Amino acid sequence: MNKELEHRFVTELEDNQNIVHKVCSLYTNDKDSHNDLFQEITIQLWKAYPKFRGDAKFSTWMYRVALNTAITLYRKSKKSVKTQDFDSVLYKIKATDYDDTEERQLKLMYDAVKQLGDIDKALVFLYLEDKDYSEIAETLGISEVNARVKMSRVKNKLRTILNP
Repeated sequence: MNKELEHRFVTELEDNQNIVHKVCSLYTNDKDSHNDLFQEITIQLWKAYPKFRGDAKFSTWMYRVALNTAITLYRKSKKSVKTQDFDSVLYKIKATDYDDTEERQLKLMYDAVKQLGDIDKALVFLYLEDKDYSEIAETLGISEVNARVKMSRVKNKLRTILNP
């Protein structure tokens, strides 16, 4: 690959790497798995970059590659041994004036989202990233109407999980 293409890729990746970190957080439970998935997504982005035509924004294309990579690895890993999240057993000392309500709510939400199917996880992730339904549909390769219907159903599932 030529240096100009390589430079463009590295610049775009650096500017948008939080997308990959967010996908990794959604599909992994520990730092090592997060780093492994980040590396795998980066490799897949690099392999696919010469075919990126620019029809969509780079970030939209990046979401699609990252989510597809994570979903593929997630499906393969369902057959492996499930590990416990290290943070859930780590003893934490908290200051008396520290309010961890938001942190606990986020953890509950992430735990609930992790119970969803792989496509539903991706849908919620993009929704929480404030993507409109047309961009969600484009990223996931479904119709806009289908994205809206799926999101409505996912919201109901999450309500059931969070409020049994």
